Amino acid sequence: MTFPLNTILIDDESLAISRLKRLLSKHPDAFSIIGEATNGAEGLAIVESQRPDVIFLDIEMPLLNGFEMLSRLTYMPLVVFATAYDQYAIRAFEEHSIDYLLKPIEAERLARTIQKIRSIVELGSRSESINNFPSTDNLMKLLERMQPKKEIHSISVKTGDKIKLIPLPDIAFFEAEDKYVFLSTTDGQKFLTTYTITILTEKLPETFVRISRSALVNSHRISEIVKHYDGKFLIVLNDKKASRLTSGSTYGDAVKGLLEF
Repeated sequence: MTFPLNTILIDDESLAISRLKRLLSKHPDAFSIIGEATNGAEGLAIVESQRPDVIFLDIEMPLLNGFEMLSRLTYMPLVVFATAYDQYAIRAFEEHSIDYLLKPIEAERLARTIQKIRSIVELGSRSESINNFPSTDNLMKLLERMQPKKEIHSISVKTGDKIKLIPLPDIAFFEAEDKYVFLSTTDGQKFLTTYTITILTEKLPETFVRISRSALVNSHRISEIVKHYDGKFLIVLNDKKASRLTSGSTYGDAVKGLLEF
């Protein structure tokens, strides 16, 4: 990684982006702004396609918040959070991040961030810096402790350079194939997701029933349940393909209980 660092700004407040651009423009030797995004979904797409060295990232944004966006990245740049959280909240995160800037961002505080980034770059290679970057799982847990849990209404999937949001009612089931988890819609489309079955089970409402180690079904899309062998059940869905899934032998009670079978 060499200076100036390719930089992307991600914030849903246009005034915040304008102010940050103005402040960063005074440090052309440190940053070269190559893109902007106004929500987490746009941020996810532009980071994956442009692969910047560093991003300045808001936390509270529509579609995906900052931590949710990070959890979906396959490429991780250096991250500086720009947030409106108060100083107490900032201190809670300081041990788990490159740096945090409290809005409205002040030039003097930004200068300290720049020095911190320079130190990181100078101390080692980019790969070494990334290996020392805090786990996004830890960041997500911190955020969850600070705010009410939000109800999920859709799942984001990547299609080319775009991020598509699939409403939960349009999802028939999730199924793991090898190391990947795919989402199947009621109209027969199939998309790769960035989640595991376990994480989906925790995040999704109870209308989504885990019927095996590798499958999670939208109970509102079940048209028929047929007794199988060894305590298993055949689940028939009312999607376009009339999909048929077999429950695991240890999930029989869960299927019967959740669906009042």
